[in-house]
Amino acid sequence: MGTSAIKERPLASLLQYGPVILQNPLSREEFVVLANQFPELRLEREANGKVIVMSPVKKGSGRRESGVIFFVYRWYFQNRKGEVYSSSTGIELPDGAIKSPDCAWISDERLAGLPENADEDFLQAMPDFLVEVRSSTDRIAALKKKMTNVWMKNGVRLGWLIDPYAEKAWIYREGQDVEEVTGFERRVLTGEGVMPGMELPLIELIG
Repeated sequence: MGTSAIKERPLASLLQYGPVILQNPLSREEFVVLANQFPELRLEREANGKVIVMSPVKKGSGRRESGVIFFVYRWYFQNRKGEVYSSSTGIELPDGAIKSPDCAWISDERLAGLPENADEDFLQAMPDFLVEVRSSTDRIAALKKKMTNVWMKNGVRLGWLIDPYAEKAWIYREGQDVEEVTGFERRVLTGEGVMPGMELPLIELIG
């Protein structure tokens, strides 16, 4: 990218190299305003108000995320239980942080506790199941930390972290050690007891 393009679009230029952390912390209200002003950006907020700005994913990552959502939503369509959410959904944690997995499913039991006007706010129910798919600018160590310290710590029952570049996946189960899966050929991840019958053939995420 040329110098003139960088001057015209400095944030977009920086996001090519990975997430950008804003210097000043934002309140929840300020974060909402920012998210409304820049709907094209992926934003997350830490409990201390620190805001992380991430670029829209590239072609390959978008295709892989869509593939994951397809298999999860197909299970939902067949069973009509709970609700499925995409990566554009902000999930508000008890400590005030606002995070977004690449795909999430929440059971009817957890959704029942939401207020009537919940559709116009960040999601305030913890997913039963979720998926994080590594993109080219993601650090796998940071994603593992997010899985453990954010999602599993706050009540996710089953989570998948998928690295299509290394052809590895990690299965996070509530109260159990993490299981590592190596190689995508003939490997299928399942919804186990959380989403019985849901399957994701990992070979669909290669390339």
